[in-house]
Amino acid sequence: MLTLPEKALFFILAVISSYYTYRGFRQIIDIIRKGQPEYYSRFNRPAERVREALLRTITQITVFRDRPVVGFFHSFIFYGFTFYALVNLADLIEGFFPPGWFAWLGNSVVGNFFRLGADVFGALVLIGVIFFVWRRFVKKDAALERFNQAVLLHPDVRTGGIRFDSLIVAGFIFLHVGFRLFGAGSLLAAEGRMDYWQPTATIIARLVGFGPHRIVGWHIGWWISLGLILAFLPYFVRSKHIHIFAAPVRLGLGRRGNTGEKVGSGVLDPINFEDENIEQFGVAQLEQFRFTQLFDPYACIQCNRCTNMCPAHVTGKALAPSALEINKRYELNSIRSKLAAGESSPRPVMEFALSDSALWACTACGACVHACPVGCEQLSDIIDLRRDAVLTKAQFPQELNNTFRNLERAGNPWGLAQDAREDWIGSDLHVPRISQNADFEVLYWVGCAGAYDPSAQKVARAFAAILAHAKVNFAILGKKEKCTGDPARRGGNEYLYYNLATENVEALNSALLNDGTTKRVVTTCPHCFNALANDYPQLGGSYRVLHHSQLIAELIREGRLPEMILSDKITYHDPCYLGRHNGVYDAPRRVLGGDGTESLVEMPRNRENSFCCGAGGAQFWKEEEPGTMRVTENRFREAESTGAKVVAAGCPFCKSMLSSSESAGKTGAPAVLDIAELVMENLRQTRQRLGLP
Repeated sequence: MLTLPEKALFFILAVISSYYTYRGFRQIIDIIRKGQPEYYSRFNRPAERVREALLRTITQITVFRDRPVVGFFHSFIFYGFTFYALVNLADLIEGFFPPGWFAWLGNSVVGNFFRLGADVFGALVLIGVIFFVWRRFVKKDAALERFNQAVLLHPDVRTGGIRFDSLIVAGFIFLHVGFRLFGAGSLLAAEGRMDYWQPTATIIARLVGFGPHRIVGWHIGWWISLGLILAFLPYFVRSKHIHIFAAPVRLGLGRRGNTGEKVGSGVLDPINFEDENIEQFGVAQLEQFRFTQLFDPYACIQCNRCTNMCPAHVTGKALAPSALEINKRYELNSIRSKLAAGESSPRPVMEFALSDSALWACTACGACVHACPVGCEQLSDIIDLRRDAVLTKAQFPQELNNTFRNLERAGNPWGLAQDAREDWIGSDLHVPRISQNADFEVLYWVGCAGAYDPSAQKVARAFAAILAHAKVNFAILGKKEKCTGDPARRGGNEYLYYNLATENVEALNSALLNDGTTKRVVTTCPHCFNALANDYPQLGGSYRVLHHSQLIAELIREGRLPEMILSDKITYHDPCYLGRHNGVYDAPRRVLGGDGTESLVEMPRNRENSFCCGAGGAQFWKEEEPGTMRVTENRFREAESTGAKVVAAGCPFCKSMLSSSESAGKTGAPAVLDIAELVMENLRQTRQRLGLP
């Protein structure tokens, strides 16, 4: 137990520490509350949210993902520090009240296991801290904080802020836990006994030697262990260690629809252009972010997983999603008191968070969102910053200006005539329009690529022939179809997207919803799939949407198409807007023969970890930002390394990008074909074997 002067001193220090800690937290809360309203709910289904957040926090499943060794050592610190909340409370009580009050705990089952937990978890925490200090300061793991030279970093970050913060946090944890163990060992030494429920403390007791004067060691251990908490708490609110509170909360704040369904990463929050009071489109200043976007930098654990997965950063470009959140955090730290007091942020986000090149390097693939272990949504930040650049400042790549003009004037990004939208059909293929087949069951959404791009036209023709062979009752909108607006929306031109999408929703509702039957929409383009399935419900267009691989898999299962027979090795490239954004992984593989087929070989980065082709986020319509390699070249080399003769694609833009990579033009390089083309060729060979025309 402490002496009376010690108790008084600790109480005074605790009051001072509590005041500054409360003030820091209060300022952070005030800043987050300044965030703009959310379109999707962040609080409905509270029981489900709490359960999911607790499950993911307690199991550490997202931390173990992709980095099992790091997750293993992180679990030492997480579980140890969680238990130490109880240990610190017990130590605090022990310091202020006579030992006799707790004698009943001595050798009881509860007391024994409590001492064992405090001792073992303490040792594990020290091991974990040593590992992470070694990883950052000795090994200097590039996965942690090594950014491309072109990445814009906040001045405080560039001068070593992350390493300094990491050193303080690691030092606090190590000294706090270490001196707690030292105090426990000193207490055993003072009492002249060993306690095998405290193996680490017993070792320390033996090392310091036994004797009543060792009680001084307990006082030293108690004061340094708990005193460090008082010293650290005011700093805690500005350190990355705040994620121990913020991250579990962030895991429970995912987007959900009005009925509680989860909203995927392929969905963007809309702008309400009917609201005449809106003066700002997109985000220019910190306070214009939505509240979760202001919460994200506090939840971010600065692990760099998002940056390590980012196709732009991997290929040497200026974008690093983690730097975006880190820069936001350091800027918020530097202006926290003023922003909380009601002042405006002193400078635009683009001055400290992202460079122009980084802003326009994003492929909107969602890899960063998927990789984040705490649920941060970096992609939303980038899209909102693009909206400000396009709609407010009119500062964007010149090539996109041509694309936007083509979309506005011709209804497609190529700028070709609307009357030519049906030219892909040709004279040898019967493809009914809805005016010719009002009783259709499936509406084939061809998309701009299928209508105008020569390579994608082959896919559209193959798929239409497949539908005809399988006797699917289908039709197309034909000249009533326009671009879904995806390149405009992901390119930041939300208003142009809104106009295109509104017109399409009107045409689709007229075609699909008037007769009371449940009709389906199928498309060969994942970008169209995502827009129809996820974007259009925001405008009153809710449809049953299929990717063509899903419908083909269904037709094979029903026996209306022959199963695929592969003669050469094939590898499948997961399109971001089909796989990661919408979770469609199995249907394309079932079409190609299934996961167990020896001829189907997977690339190292597949399914949710698939690497982008480089076309998304309106990149297809502009020059790629400077870097060390084109994104598509990186992906094609990976496909080539599998030894496959064919790269199967499920997206016209993926097919075009992969086919245009440098390595694709070399002799012996694998061919890039769409799933529909492969199915059509298989159908032709099957007919030939059976002697059918």
